[in-house]
Amino acid sequence: MITVTTETVVGKRIVRMLGMAEGSTVRARNLGRDIVAVIKSLFGGEIVEYSELLAEARVEAMGRMIEQAQSMGANGVVNVRLATSVIMSGATELFAYGTAVVLEDEESSE
Repeated sequence: MITVTTETVVGKRIVRMLGMAEGSTVRARNLGRDIVAVIKSLFGGEIVEYSELLAEARVEAMGRMIEQAQSMGANGVVNVRLATSVIMSGATELFAYGTAVVLEDEESSE
């Protein structure tokens, strides 16, 4: 499955657009990560525990988007975007979406 943030894929042409594919996950902080984060926030620097939490959420949301695109018959997703929103205090949704497409190799003009 080809996933890109652009409208086109180099070397491919879009032969059919199938609609929007989407995937999301809602993640909540946990007490252990919060305690470490508070301590780190006092001294500055990256809060690795939250970075890891968001990385896991991105992988899950993208995976769900790709699964949906495959179920639609797509072999690619173009214009992929990620968005976040706060659901409640301590819980955030990560949403991945894009246009599911069928791609074919471009014919060589040589």
